[in-house]
Amino acid sequence: MPVIPTNELCTSEEDLQGQIQAEGPVEAQLLGAEAEDASTPLASFPPVSSSSAAGDAEILLMQALNRMTCELLEFLILKYGTQEPIFQAEMLNTVLRDNQAHFPVVFRKATQCLQLAFGLDMKEVDHREHIYVMVPVLGLTLNEMQTDEQSIPKAGLLVAALSLILLAGDRISEEKVWGALSKMEVFPGAQHCIYGEPKELLTQVWVRAGYLKYRQVRYSHPARYEFLWGPRAYAETSKQKVKDYLRKINGRGPRFFPPRWT
Repeated sequence: MPVIPTNELCTSEEDLQGQIQAEGPVEAQLLGAEAEDASTPLASFPPVSSSSAAGDAEILLMQALNRMTCELLEFLILKYGTQEPIFQAEMLNTVLRDNQAHFPVVFRKATQCLQLAFGLDMKEVDHREHIYVMVPVLGLTLNEMQTDEQSIPKAGLLVAALSLILLAGDRISEEKVWGALSKMEVFPGAQHCIYGEPKELLTQVWVRAGYLKYRQVRYSHPARYEFLWGPRAYAETSKQKVKDYLRKINGRGPRFFPPRWT
């Protein structure tokens, strides 16, 4: 997956496509199977006696980490809907239970998915008791990100759109936006498991909220449309914050989407 250099930010939408594109089925990419995550098998696994057994144990471990990450994500999304603080002890005792040794790996992957797919950052507000809250990335205060228990935060799509606009030079054609978002399996007119109907969000809901501008390209016949940042986006965040965000997520992508949401 393409990497955004730390000393410069590319200035075309294709670079962001590289950041957000999946390189194969999401289910197969989830959790990435990094070697560091496979270093401590679950205690219930049988002893490894051969290379074949070792491979089987690693597959089982990845499946277990996958499942635990999805369970933690579901727990965190429900917590976000109720706007309650999140205690590490509650995550351990409610979700991880007999696999608490894997909490660092599962927590890291769940928080990465929160950031990339849902546009939420996990902030630790009490370092002694390990208490967390979730806040929208980039300082956005979008009302549509405040959810109830039956809905899912959709900020990740808005962040992707704002990033695409910035990288394209402050405006981008609608065709290129959908071309980039298709790499995330997001298509106009098609219901998405996280974002619902994405065209309505991008061309109506967030336009009315002031985060995006959606207008006809001048002198285009037949009519073509383009996206720009709206006044509320400029008021709540900045181009520098978006650049910093893109550097922060350097090298990640939708492989962190859980299978439940693909």
